[in-house]
Amino acid sequence: MKHSSSSSLCLLFLLALRSMACDLVQAQVLFQGFNWESWKTRGGWYNCLRAQVDDIAKAGVTHVWLPPPSHSVSPQGYMPGRLYDLDASKYGTAAELKALVEAFHERNIQCVADIVINHRCADKKDARGVYCVFEGGTPDGRLDWGPGMICSDDTQYSDGTGHRDTGEGFAAAPDVDHLNARVQRELSEWLNWLRSDVGFDGWRLDFAKGYSAGVAKMYVENTSPSFVVAEIWNSLSYNGDGKPANNQDQCRQELVNWAQAVGGPAMAFDFTTKGLLQAGVQGELWRLRDGAGKAAGMIGWMPEKAVTFVDNHDTGSTQKLWPFPSDKVIQGYAYILTHPGVPCIFYDHMFDWNLKQEIETLSAIRARNGIHAGSKLRILVADADAYVAVVDEKVMVKIGTRYDLGNVVPSDFHPAAHGKDYCVWEKGSLRVPAGRHL
Repeated sequence: MKHSSSSSLCLLFLLALRSMACDLVQAQVLFQGFNWESWKTRGGWYNCLRAQVDDIAKAGVTHVWLPPPSHSVSPQGYMPGRLYDLDASKYGTAAELKALVEAFHERNIQCVADIVINHRCADKKDARGVYCVFEGGTPDGRLDWGPGMICSDDTQYSDGTGHRDTGEGFAAAPDVDHLNARVQRELSEWLNWLRSDVGFDGWRLDFAKGYSAGVAKMYVENTSPSFVVAEIWNSLSYNGDGKPANNQDQCRQELVNWAQAVGGPAMAFDFTTKGLLQAGVQGELWRLRDGAGKAAGMIGWMPEKAVTFVDNHDTGSTQKLWPFPSDKVIQGYAYILTHPGVPCIFYDHMFDWNLKQEIETLSAIRARNGIHAGSKLRILVADADAYVAVVDEKVMVKIGTRYDLGNVVPSDFHPAAHGKDYCVWEKGSLRVPAGRHL
């Protein structure tokens, strides 16, 4: 009987620990720590960002996404060559990167490396005069590849001996053959080196449509990151009039399929929510609720695996490939920082757009009420000019131009944050007139 009692206590303790661990995993806030022009920063971007670590921590950030760390033909890092050569990065030196990672770790913020492995730029030409001889950036032969490590259907660079590409092609650089055993081994070793030598905790997988989910799964299993998010950029489905279609299930299903296939910690950026949200705030907020009454993006189906965002270095910054309406960005943050999924804050909005205080306030509400990736969402209103939802029955949020919400907001919810066309309420003892916001 004594043994049984001890076993029961141990079991309860383990279950409690597991529950706490799940909460810690779910209660995440990602921060993109760079933009398209960060490499130009005088004194080095790593040093600049290191001076802002405390401010980033105050915003409730748990993970920071850092730019591609290696030598690259393009200054932003997305055309990598000598992967082990971190001193050639335009963002700073290897020592400065390690110091930055350490500074984030001191504030209990994990660091996510931008991993660009779909394609790679060669240092030298082969006998054909084609750039397809790669240097790894070390004195030994690690990552020193030839044309046989290029996908056979990438005919501009390949010698035809490799496997066919498992994903979409990338015209600007040779597509890496991820079915090659040496490629798999040496890229896994490089990723593990980024963890052990530099201190990275997780990966952001660039252009993850360029290789199969099975390939991504292999690298995740070989490197055991604590955090993984993939760029599966799929723009919305559009009608003939140029407006988004009412049903975006095909787009979000692609994201769900990838996350399920890779498994483990793997998540995907919720491009579906981003597209619907930026269309919605322009007088079409009804788009944020699907036919089943759920959120219309990936967060409506698999919020625990969805990373929501307003803009990033591609969609916004100086590229502006798919930008959120600039005068409505804070509505976007009022949505993602109160909703399920893992929200991602963009550097520009935090430090360059004078939104730091509002973002910090919204993030604090999220933390104070224990909102996490799997929180329960109940949408109350989704009309053209107003969207209202309650999360975990603790927090209510409204975005849109409508001021009077009638009796939608109960009297035991009080305003906790407000700004242009948004308001957030918390459940509490302070009573305010029902249906009104500041």
